[in-house]
Amino acid sequence: MDFTTYLKNYPSKSGRFGRFGGAYLPEQLVPAMEEITQAYLTICHSSQFINELRRIRREFQGRPTPVYHCENLSRKLGNCQIYLKREDLNHSGAHKLNHCMGEGLLAKFMGKKRIIAETGAGQHGVALATAAAFFGLECTIYMGEVDIAKQAPNVARMKVLGANVVPVSTGLKTLKEAVDAAFEDYLQNYKDTIYCIGSAVGPHPFPMMVRDFQMVVGEEARAQFQDMMGFLPDVVTACVGGGSNSIGFFLPFINDPVEIVGVEPLGRGEKLGDHAASMSYGTEGVMHGFDSIMLKDENGNPAPVYSIASGLDYPSVGPEHAFLREVGRIKYDVASDIETVDAFFKLSRYEGIIPALESAHALAYAMRRAREMDKGSILVNLSGRGDKDLDYVIEHYGYGDDFKDFDKPAQVQQVADVQPADETPAVNEDN
Repeated sequence: MDFTTYLKNYPSKSGRFGRFGGAYLPEQLVPAMEEITQAYLTICHSSQFINELRRIRREFQGRPTPVYHCENLSRKLGNCQIYLKREDLNHSGAHKLNHCMGEGLLAKFMGKKRIIAETGAGQHGVALATAAAFFGLECTIYMGEVDIAKQAPNVARMKVLGANVVPVSTGLKTLKEAVDAAFEDYLQNYKDTIYCIGSAVGPHPFPMMVRDFQMVVGEEARAQFQDMMGFLPDVVTACVGGGSNSIGFFLPFINDPVEIVGVEPLGRGEKLGDHAASMSYGTEGVMHGFDSIMLKDENGNPAPVYSIASGLDYPSVGPEHAFLREVGRIKYDVASDIETVDAFFKLSRYEGIIPALESAHALAYAMRRAREMDKGSILVNLSGRGDKDLDYVIEHYGYGDDFKDFDKPAQVQQVADVQPADETPAVNEDN
C-alpha cells in the first residue's frame, strides 16, 4: 500500500478506514454529527483557526514538548537506546489537552455552551475541564465509580477546574459505562452541547478529528529526533487503549522505514475479563457508533475488560488502528500488569520520571525489545505523567523494592513478589 497520500485518502467521506469506522447513530443524532463534520471541515482549513490553535499550544500548553534520551535506563538494558517523547510535560500532564483545546475551539466556533465527555484515568476529564475553563464553557464529565476510586487526584483536579463530575454506577463502573452515560446525555442535549470523545473512537468525524489534533505529537517527535540524531529511530511505540496518543504519534512516521508498534494491556493474563487487548484477542464488531475490533462475550456483546491502567480498559479500539493493522503497516503487542509496574518503577528510579501507568505499557514493551536488540533506538510516546497513579501503585506494590533487579525481566519474576498480599485488589471486585 502506498502511504504517501494516506492522509488525503483516509478516512473516506463516510468516515471509513477500509471497512472500519463509519457512523452508527440514532436517527436524531445524524443532523448533529453532520453539523460537527461540516464545522470541522470548515475550520480545519481556516488560517484564523490554525493560527489560534498554534498560539494556544505555544503559550498555554507549553508546546513543543521535548524528546529525551533515557541514558541511564538504556545502559542498564544493553546497547539499544530508549528515547521518550515527553507528553507528560504538556500542560495538564498528558497528551489529552492536544485534542481537547481543539474541540473547545470548535465548540466556540459552533456557538455551543457546554462540552461533555467520559474519562477513565481522568486525564481526558482534566484536559477537557481545563479547556472549558479556558474557553468559558460549562463542562460535565462522566466517570465510572471504580475509576473515581483509583484516580482521586484527577477527580479533585476536575472539580477544582469547575467541572461537574458524574459518577457512573452501572455495569462494571469503568470506562465503557462512562461512554454509555455520556452518549445518553448527548442524546438529550445535542442542540447546545458537544460530546468531546476522549479517544480516536466513536462515530465519524471523531476518530478523524482526534487524530488530526494529536498528530502534533508525532510531527514534533519526528523532527526533533531527526534533528537530534541525524536519522530516524528504528522503532516507535505507544500504548493503545482507544488509541488517541498512539495514532497521533504514529502517523507522521507512516511513510518512513520505521517499525511501528502499538502496545495493549494484557492485564492479569489471556483469559477474557483479565485484559483489555482488543486487537490481540478481539473480532470485528460495532459499539459506541463505530465499527472496529472489539472484545466480545459469549453473546456477542462488549466483553468485560480489565487493566491496571484505567485509561486503557476499553473493549474496542479506534477504527484507524484496526485498518492499519489489517494492511500490515502497524504491529500490535501486549504488556502485562507486572511488566508495566516494573517499567513504572525503573523509569522513576533511573531517570527521575514517574510515568502514567498507561504510558508505562509502551515503556515495558520498549524495555523488552531493547534487551533483544543489540543496537539501534526506540522512541516511546510517554503520553502522561504518573502523579494520578501513585496512591494506587503504592497501596498495591509498595515503593518498588521488588522491582530493582535488572537481571530478571519483569515477566519472569514471581507474581507473589510483586502482588499485594490480598491477590484480588479491592478495585478488581468490579471487574
